[in-house]
Amino acid sequence: MTKHEALKKYFGYSSFREGQEELIDSILQGRDTIGVMPTGAGKSICYQVPGVMLEGITLVISPLISLMKDQVGALNQAGIRAAYLNSSLTQGQFRKALQLAKEGTYKIVYVAPERLESEEFLDFALQIKVSMLCIDEAHCISQWGQDFRPSYLKILNFIEKLPEKPVISAFTATATKTVREDIIRILKVKDFTLLVTGFDRSNLYFAVKKPKNKFGFVEKYVEDNCEKSGVIYCATRKNVEEVCYKLQSVGLPVTRYHAGLSDEERKQNQEDFIFDRKPIMVATNAFGMGIDKSNVRYVIHYNMPKNIESYYQEAGRAGRDGEPAECILLYGGQDVITNQFFIENNRDNSELDQETIEMVKQQDRQRLKKMTFYCATNECLREYILNYFGEGSGNYCGNCSNCHTEFQEEDVTEIAEAIAGCIQECERAYGMNTMAQTLHGSNVDMIRRYRLNENSYYGLLGKISIARIRQVMNYLVLEKVLYLSDGEYPVVKLNSEQDFIKPVIMKIAKESDHTNIAKTEIRKKLKSGEAEYDFELFELLRELRLEISKEIGLPPYIIFADKTLKYMARTLPETKEQMLEVSGVGEVKFVRYGQKFLELIAKYKHK
Repeated sequence: MTKHEALKKYFGYSSFREGQEELIDSILQGRDTIGVMPTGAGKSICYQVPGVMLEGITLVISPLISLMKDQVGALNQAGIRAAYLNSSLTQGQFRKALQLAKEGTYKIVYVAPERLESEEFLDFALQIKVSMLCIDEAHCISQWGQDFRPSYLKILNFIEKLPEKPVISAFTATATKTVREDIIRILKVKDFTLLVTGFDRSNLYFAVKKPKNKFGFVEKYVEDNCEKSGVIYCATRKNVEEVCYKLQSVGLPVTRYHAGLSDEERKQNQEDFIFDRKPIMVATNAFGMGIDKSNVRYVIHYNMPKNIESYYQEAGRAGRDGEPAECILLYGGQDVITNQFFIENNRDNSELDQETIEMVKQQDRQRLKKMTFYCATNECLREYILNYFGEGSGNYCGNCSNCHTEFQEEDVTEIAEAIAGCIQECERAYGMNTMAQTLHGSNVDMIRRYRLNENSYYGLLGKISIARIRQVMNYLVLEKVLYLSDGEYPVVKLNSEQDFIKPVIMKIAKESDHTNIAKTEIRKKLKSGEAEYDFELFELLRELRLEISKEIGLPPYIIFADKTLKYMARTLPETKEQMLEVSGVGEVKFVRYGQKFLELIAKYKHK
């Protein structure tokens, strides 16, 4: 079987996406392979296609149970025998799966990194031919990665115990140049292929909003988009509970997910979301990794995440089918404080020595700064993200809130001079809020306690709001005139290496509300896509898909993605041959479901 035959038979695609064929060829040639591809770009096919073609078993190291379950379910539906080995299995189920794998039942086996250390699993691995060891979410192996997991460092020990070195492949969506270099060093790959296909997700609309009432914004947005599936990420369990309860109280089909719920409730709520019984999910970042739900039309971050990598990965759960989707971040000053608390009190890496723990914290603080700057910039949001990952881009994407906002230039030289003077006159450094309050002339206890009311700049900007003073300070940090320190309580200082160039001209958003401009643009795109297919037939196809999903107990998108149903509703296939031309319909899936969809289309055409 050729790679193209495998792609068509099992996955229903006639051609590979960008980068897939090159990565697959590298693996089939026996070369170690590292692929960096954005979420939704088809990373899994890069190791699943060769996994089917190679002689022995492919082991996939995966960090999350939900990711394994979703992928294994999809593979089995496509006709590829696969299994997973993790803590969700009983000891009996675990041993049964190992036995079947030994007998050659499975071609692809997903395993949690912690399992690699068990004698039982190592004994199994020594008795089989491991053709390829694939490391999914490979950034977890790097101490510079945003989700560093010490258990990933033990992968190399496992590889070295195998009698014959397998092909090593590693895939991630969020790896900066430093992280990529770390992955190569830790895995000790030498003759290898490294392919970075790019980070851009052109179908995603990015926006940063700073509403006075976050919940009011969310409630209106969700009500306006009630027919769509979406995820609302919150920083804390408390926020999840509050937002979910309030949305439920106005009659919206919403559920919740966080680590404080029982395993049973988390499982039920996740299934309600996946099966579209409750298409709105309010969750902490514990939810979503590996959930391949293709029809998520929006992701709202109720709070700012602690780094760009996490934000881009979580936002990337929208629009996995390539259709337009919105990613909206609601920013508030408290978000910075919350994330600083999480960083300083992180217990995830407790098995590391103190020096390494402090190094990880230092990296997290730097990443939090970059995330905060994202929320403050008036430049193109997509450009900011792509530049962060080392990918150049134009300075106007036309599909983010900043590109859709009208700005006016304002001379803020006097404000900037006052800020610089106030900081310079202080005997010690203070936080941004304290400096803003001093300049505004706030009569609060802390200002008096530190005798900042005696600073000659105290109250000089009394007619300017604290919010505007902070806005200018953020701009000066972005321009590197000011420097924000690391640590649990960051302080702002003058950057001695940066000249203070006058005048200071800052882009300020015009007072008029341009929210609707962005929404109008994105809706135009959605409607233009809808015009290409028969919407009534599409809804009937969705109903049939839901009926089948209930019968077999699998999520609807595993049967066929929305994109595949839209293709059917556009081309109206009449025969098996025509149905197999539909993107996403493979031979195995046609045998299982194809005839039912053909019959529905025929009935619709002749009604």
